[in-house]
Amino acid sequence: MNNLKLLNEALEYIEQHMKEDIHTEDIADACYCSKSSLEKLFKNVTHISVREYIIRRRMTKAARMLIENPEMTVLDAALEYGYSSHEAFTRIFYQKWNCLPSKYRENKRVLEIFPKINLNLETGGYKIMGRKFDISELYDLFKSRKDCYFVCGDIRSLIPINEISIKAGDLAILESLKRMEDAAGEDDVVFRIGGDEFVILTSSTEEAYAKAIAEKIVSHNGECIHSDGKDIPLSLYVTWLKIADRPLRYSELFVQLNQSLTQVKGKLMRGELEPLTKAEENNL
Repeated sequence: MNNLKLLNEALEYIEQHMKEDIHTEDIADACYCSKSSLEKLFKNVTHISVREYIIRRRMTKAARMLIENPEMTVLDAALEYGYSSHEAFTRIFYQKWNCLPSKYRENKRVLEIFPKINLNLETGGYKIMGRKFDISELYDLFKSRKDCYFVCGDIRSLIPINEISIKAGDLAILESLKRMEDAAGEDDVVFRIGGDEFVILTSSTEEAYAKAIAEKIVSHNGECIHSDGKDIPLSLYVTWLKIADRPLRYSELFVQLNQSLTQVKGKLMRGELEPLTKAEENNL
């Protein structure tokens, strides 16, 4: 079996057995490969271990469950995802979200900090073209807000932060999402589309509204996150755009958002644009 096709099967197995007591050996057996081969492949492509990916996905799912089911206790969520105690679950939740489950619940907004990874595979050769996160659950909302603005953010220099430590990289992602969430309006939706790329789907068709959100995010550029005694400056590239008129396929939407961020980032790095710049509106 091709390696990346194998990895896709492993990712699907994890999603289907998320609430069970699964281990790397179980996933390898289900995919008819060795544990060592799967671990090596997983680390090379996702840059984290199989166990870490499972924990991240569980904590993302559990966070959504706590928001969407206000009657559910933290212990209920812990047991649902295989943790035997409130304390064990809370410790892991805090490590991934940097806040307690009860505090997270106060936000009243669902964030997909670690959405499911999808692999773009080149037809025939299954050659990896990049990773993206699954935002298909939001597609109906995209269609209903087809005339509304998007605000897109991209972490500047995430790789050097990740090289400090995985914890530092996770904190950078959390802080970036927090900055976007704090800037977003009550009816806006914040989600993650790539390793260091984030999007707000606003509820407004007014460009001034999107620009104001972008300015709030950029106003925090240079502020530090704190990890293991180190102060690490964090900044985001930010742009806003509207994808006009005709209905979009899910794949087209992802590509358009990603390309808009890449284009604006490139122009900013080359000094062709001011630090806060509107992307060209896109007609697909």
